[in-house]
Amino acid sequence: MSGNPTSREESFLVTGGTRLAGEVSVAGAKNSVLKLMAVALMAEGRTTLTNCPDISDVPAMAEVLRHLGCVVEISGDTVVIDTPADVGHVADDKAAQRLRASVCILGPLVGRFHRAVLSMPGGDAIGSRPLNWHQNGLNALGATTRMDHGRLVAEATELRGAGYKLSFPSVGATETFVTAAVLAKGTSVLENAAREPEIVDICELLTEMGAKITGAGSSTITIEGVDELHPVSHRVVGDRIVAATWAMGAVMTRGDVKVTGIDPMFIHVVLEKLRGVGAEVETGADWFQVSQQGRPRARNVRTLPFPGFPTDLQPMAIALASVSDGLSVVTENLFEARFRFVEEMVRMGVDAETDGHHAKIRGRERLDSATVWASDIRAGAGLVLAGMCADNVTEVCEIFHIDRGYSDFIGNVRSLGGQIERVDTHR
Repeated sequence: MSGNPTSREESFLVTGGTRLAGEVSVAGAKNSVLKLMAVALMAEGRTTLTNCPDISDVPAMAEVLRHLGCVVEISGDTVVIDTPADVGHVADDKAAQRLRASVCILGPLVGRFHRAVLSMPGGDAIGSRPLNWHQNGLNALGATTRMDHGRLVAEATELRGAGYKLSFPSVGATETFVTAAVLAKGTSVLENAAREPEIVDICELLTEMGAKITGAGSSTITIEGVDELHPVSHRVVGDRIVAATWAMGAVMTRGDVKVTGIDPMFIHVVLEKLRGVGAEVETGADWFQVSQQGRPRARNVRTLPFPGFPTDLQPMAIALASVSDGLSVVTENLFEARFRFVEEMVRMGVDAETDGHHAKIRGRERLDSATVWASDIRAGAGLVLAGMCADNVTEVCEIFHIDRGYSDFIGNVRSLGGQIERVDTHR
């Protein structure tokens, strides 16, 4: 695994009029692998993760762990993390600020070492992701937390099992509470927990390491504290967001794509939505196939926590609405800044407007090619799909975002028949 190029000086040129068709396999989930790497902090020795995606966020997380004292080796789709008996507790500011997922070291550090200092994490510009839910969960377990000059400081003399109910099923706050509670004394119960497949993946790794966790994947997770964890080898779950990206691309381009390496139940609501716009969908144990004949029909979409329609696919939903027949309303219930994507669709000639949490999009048969800017990982992928439905060549700028979340993006697009090339923005 090399990590894709991440230069801000590069863009994609996407030629419109192509149809996505063929078979593509998805790698491990970005939203899982980075958290699993952090979980490796909880056991002394070598933790091995396989099926890891070749994305730039993986070496970025490796740098966060190296700064804490771990030895991290990346080879192909395998990441090996050798965690010493004692690690540092202060995250490197520059490394941590490059990616949102750096907050996931908070629970493991507090859980095993009872201390952590972390800068406000960086990453996608999609809206606020408050840390107070993380703090409240740690406080319930007996830690003290405070903000100090832009850093979150968490300390504890010991952690004790506790009951805690999240006001919102935050994925990050669920991860922080569970990882901290695993080594606490006694039993902890988390209510209104996030239910995402990536949460289940983290809990499965922790269980393999010796943790006692029940209820992962439901809204109530129970953790019985243990004295220590041991390192293991674990396969990262397939990336449902990448899988759904190719599914929605197939519908937008009136194509026919088979996606392997993913449990289709992870995106059941998405596939049902695609059936609603006119697509034919077949599923198997670890694959699905989506084909579209004719123009898709307009359908409304509301983003919700899992098992609802993922907020990470909201840009693709807007892109799909932009070429659908009729008026679609997309409601964003999680991240307010994600509607920046609508501005880019307007550049491509779409009749669209936003009003609070809602975006109204009246689709067109064919989009206008334009120069557009990716504001986050999923917006970048959505713009590439939109470019495939445009009349000429669309330039997608700031593609370092896409490199953070999609393995071999160009290779996969080309294997499905898309025309795309990476160029220097200042060519």
